[in-house]
Amino acid sequence: MSVQIPGPSDALLAELEGIYKDIHAHPELAMQETRTAGIAAGWLTRYGYEVTTGVGKTGVVGVLKNGEGPCVLLRADMDALPIEETTGLDYASRATGLDRYGKESFIAHACGHDMHVAWLMGATRLLAENKDAWRGTVLAVFQPGEETAEGARAMIEDGMVKRFPRPDVTMAQHVSVIPAGVIGWGTGLVMAAADSWEVTLFGRGAHGSRPQNSVDPVVMAASSVMRLQGIVSREIGMTDSAVVTVGALQAGQSENVIPDQALLRLNVRTFKSEIRTRTLAAIKRILEAEAAASGAPKPPAFSVLSEFPPTVNDVEAMERVAAAFEKRFGADQVRQMPPISASEDFSLFGTTWGVPVVHWFVGGVDPAAFKAASAAGKLDELPSNHAPNFAPVVNPTLCAGVEALLAAAQPWLVADAS
Repeated sequence: MSVQIPGPSDALLAELEGIYKDIHAHPELAMQETRTAGIAAGWLTRYGYEVTTGVGKTGVVGVLKNGEGPCVLLRADMDALPIEETTGLDYASRATGLDRYGKESFIAHACGHDMHVAWLMGATRLLAENKDAWRGTVLAVFQPGEETAEGARAMIEDGMVKRFPRPDVTMAQHVSVIPAGVIGWGTGLVMAAADSWEVTLFGRGAHGSRPQNSVDPVVMAASSVMRLQGIVSREIGMTDSAVVTVGALQAGQSENVIPDQALLRLNVRTFKSEIRTRTLAAIKRILEAEAAASGAPKPPAFSVLSEFPPTVNDVEAMERVAAAFEKRFGADQVRQMPPISASEDFSLFGTTWGVPVVHWFVGGVDPAAFKAASAAGKLDELPSNHAPNFAPVVNPTLCAGVEALLAAAQPWLVADAS
């Protein structure tokens, strides 16, 4: 019978809950996670890890060696979003700061990365306190800048793959809109690629009373937004899929002044490389054509804000982890999921090292609320990641995430885990 790495005690869960709520109330934007990184680094140091800070600016890496055996990388992302929280929780964030465009913004952990940090803190402590139950090396990575696709690249560019032990497998998890305590997983493609662009449309400014003297970039932008919606419905086949979202449209300040520029920020999600290429090309074609049709003084300017690779789970490694989940949680709490249109930069670690990538989901919705929404056909109305009212229910989400990390690491770190 295999040895099982022990799960968290009530005392540890209470401590982690306090840490989670503290991080939730004090969120930090991408590549600015100095406070959160300090909490993670202090925790790892306390429990005997070799700790390196400032990896890729604010990243933290902890190494715990425990004899001969495989090396397992466990990763948590730390950054929050430029969103005003509306959860009404007593530990809700009222933090503000400058976003990556230099604008003052509210900040909130509306994606659940605060929970991810608490999960990894719990798992790293339990691994340190139960070294008699496993052998090998644990590489704990607290990553910055996931929301902007900067963090994993920054850590890699800072020499991460040369400075730390090569893992045999890379692992990460994300809180999701499924019932708390449930683990969701999939093999092969599990998350989409994502591309974000900023596009400047150029016009000619004029007084609002004399539109004939202008080339109106507001009309140009509005027409472009509507035309872009035809890409998925008219240029992508029904057996393929893509998402094109314009998340920002900014132009002018006064109601009686026609501005000379308009700015669009858009996001594309795709599962296949050929569909990605086709979609991005269509966006560029449409925006350039709209500018030309409007008589713009020059073509649009395009800049890349972020690029997320698709997340592709190693089939054999993920199936080993899924079997470990069923042993730890019971088969009724473990579900296979189809690919989702969300994106992650975590897989860059595995592809750069050339080792398996394993990513899964941990439910964060109160089970009763999920059941009621499902029965009413209103699952889409549940608060989801990146919504201002999103926050996972603390229990049993906190415990399940810690247990999931331990279960996933077990097949590599425990010799008789099979």
